[in-house]
Amino acid sequence: MDLEPPQKRRRGAELEDALLDAALVELSEKGYGDFTVEGVAERAGTSRHVIYRRWPTRPDLVLAALRKNAHDDARPVPDTGSLRGDVLELLTAANRSRLGLAAMLSVQLGAYFQETGTTLGEVRRAILGDRPSAMVTVMKRAADRGEIDPSRITTRMTTLAVDLLRHDALMSLGRVPDSVIVEIVDDIFLPLVLAKK
Repeated sequence: MDLEPPQKRRRGAELEDALLDAALVELSEKGYGDFTVEGVAERAGTSRHVIYRRWPTRPDLVLAALRKNAHDDARPVPDTGSLRGDVLELLTAANRSRLGLAAMLSVQLGAYFQETGTTLGEVRRAILGDRPSAMVTVMKRAADRGEIDPSRITTRMTTLAVDLLRHDALMSLGRVPDSVIVEIVDDIFLPLVLAKK
């Protein structure tokens, strides 16, 4: 007689990871409007009580799932030795791994923004915290190498390449063609930041 071994009960970080992964899948498939704690519990093979003990509200659970996803997806900042190489690598990696999900979730979170009274920018800051963006690091390295004059670089100039990539991803709800990334970097971003006064 073959008996299946009893299923090991998940605890601690293993359980939280399973819950947050289930929440992200539920959110991406159903959107916030149809997102339920019951659906997350079913996906994770646990009870609503287990979830509510950790995250008392639906928005708390969604924000925690988005934070985990951002943390899991964190990559080292490129250091190719040139501003162009770093920005191309950074945008290409973001396009491959994050932007499709980010664009889709931005659309799926409409009801979240309405319920919580927050904006996409506020949610992004809550997810990423105070850590400097990869582009700030890339620009600092370029200034240290003497490629750019940091006294003339504004915050808007620093974020421009990523903002343009994000815009195209939101407009297409998916990945951006590599040719568009090269165009953003070579035709728009670099001429702006490398220009002399």
